[in-house]
Amino acid sequence: MKKSSSLLKLGSYSVIFGLVLSVISCSSSDDTKTPDPVVPPVVIPPTPTFPGPTYADNYTPISSWNNRSQWNLANVHDPSVEKCGDYYYMYQTDASYGGAADGHGHFPYRRSKDLITWEYMGSAMTQAPDWVKDSLNNKRARMVPALPAITNPRYGYWAPYIKKVGSKYRMYYSIVVDEPITGTDFNTSWSERAFIGLAESDDLATNVWVDKGMVVCSEPDGLKPYSFAGTRNWENAYFQFNAIDPTFTVTPGGDHYLIYGSWHSGIAALKLNPTTGKPDQLKTLSDYGTKIASRSTTSRWQASEGPEIIYNDVTGYYYLFMAYDGLDIPYNTRVARSKNIMGPYLGINGADVTNGADAWPMLTHPYSFNNHTGWVGISHCSIFQNPETKEWFYASQARLPEGVPGINVSNAVMMGHVREIQWTEDGWPVVAPERYAGVPKTTITEASFIGTWEQITMNYQYKVIQKSATIYLTADKKVSGGATGSWSYDSTNKTLTVNGVKCKVSDAWDWERATRKVTITYSGFTAAGVPVWGKKID
Repeated sequence: MKKSSSLLKLGSYSVIFGLVLSVISCSSSDDTKTPDPVVPPVVIPPTPTFPGPTYADNYTPISSWNNRSQWNLANVHDPSVEKCGDYYYMYQTDASYGGAADGHGHFPYRRSKDLITWEYMGSAMTQAPDWVKDSLNNKRARMVPALPAITNPRYGYWAPYIKKVGSKYRMYYSIVVDEPITGTDFNTSWSERAFIGLAESDDLATNVWVDKGMVVCSEPDGLKPYSFAGTRNWENAYFQFNAIDPTFTVTPGGDHYLIYGSWHSGIAALKLNPTTGKPDQLKTLSDYGTKIASRSTTSRWQASEGPEIIYNDVTGYYYLFMAYDGLDIPYNTRVARSKNIMGPYLGINGADVTNGADAWPMLTHPYSFNNHTGWVGISHCSIFQNPETKEWFYASQARLPEGVPGINVSNAVMMGHVREIQWTEDGWPVVAPERYAGVPKTTITEASFIGTWEQITMNYQYKVIQKSATIYLTADKKVSGGATGSWSYDSTNKTLTVNGVKCKVSDAWDWERATRKVTITYSGFTAAGVPVWGKKID
């Protein structure tokens, strides 16, 4: 991890230096030995404890609006992280435990210098821009048959995405119209369209945004009706693409793309004008983007959302990250890659994700180490770099499981998680098993691994929390306990191989212990792309 003050909390391990004295015997002409020098006693300084994060995962006692200065990473949902000046800024969907932030603006944001301690700053938008209602009702008036205007539409404010472009910071944001297209019953009508808008700022520290209007919206393609007679058919998504969850990427050649979509018909890539940040036209359906990922070739209603594409100039690949399944418990993160921004995107198994295959590898899944409730709903991630060190990070929300004793509606507790990303030898990202805490890097050797570990093999199971098993790595390179086999370590590439699974290792913070402390972890994939996480406990 970065050694500078911008990413490390104050304090580090003391290094205890051993004094090795080599005494050279010299003989005089009369063979009289030179007396040994007087060596003062070595005073070993005490080793200070690394001051890692101590804030509680259950933040319900401080969840009210009046306690927002203490939230840190409490009440985070669909985060987007970008660096400006000395700070990282994190923006998010309007969401908070018990609705604590309701009525205090939209697209809440916070900032941090070290990715560990975050200051809640307020909201980036006070109210929906006028163009949203105007555009909505203009489109309704042009439908066949024409639909009446919605006088006071209800809105949802979802998933803003922040990116620096030249000297400006662009915020692509989602505003959904929370009304049925026709009538008053969501069971007999699809909900109204969503809009993606654009705002720009010269400096995130000012929180001054200039709205630039609509970028794209959910547009019907005429293949399915917007109303239903009887039971709703969830497979008949009405829109070509659902205009939420925008993200943005710039290719090495300078082309700009909006990546968006959620549940309706797949994930789309839409080319933008670099100067305006918008498409040049929206006259035909083809102007709304091209499908680059799909979970099915038959159903238009698909459990995937939250897409983001990043380009890794070391591997030469574009990586498409997506959230799979429902956000309450089963949420999990998948990734596929391509040499071309428009795909096809392939999984680690070579399957064509653009053409309907499920994406593998999986990066996160509901899990639990010992001594903790575990975390569920871990996805809709933001992938970002430290601009100085080029280190990669993963940020998302995570929820406590349902029914945690003593916590009312525990699954509504949404804690922001920031984790390190490392890259495997064959160019796939792995996410750290433990949240980032600024633990200083040490020299990890073979001897570091000898001891007791908890390992989680996160086989995909819908709504199932994968729990850890205790294993032992011994000096004879054997693995025993909950798994058996052998292990080896490549110190040059910091890769630990456990029973054939190559894992990246890192110094880490043990968040699950009653008294948290430093440890080491490993993260890798099986050949099928199933995550394997390990944490040393003794």
